[in-house]
Amino acid sequence: MSVIEDTRKLIQDFLAPELRSIAVRLDALEARMDERFKTQDWRMSSAEQVASDRHAQLMQAIARLADVYELKERVARIEGRERAG
Repeated sequence: MSVIEDTRKLIQDFLAPELRSIAVRLDALEARMDERFKTQDWRMSSAEQVASDRHAQLMQAIARLADVYELKERVARIEGRERAG
């Protein structure tokens, strides 16, 4: 056998199956990572929705407090005018 044929046989007998094995393992790893990323994306989306909902609730509470404060100030001015008048 020539060196080229020996090298070709070595590649076919040893390296080709190893490369296929590595490719299969890599595909499995990619599939697992894709699944984990999908799970993380769902968790992130869920957390963002919770944060958005809480932000909206907080803004509503602040608006109610501002309304109460404004009403309190208006009542205080009216009472002040009544006492002065």
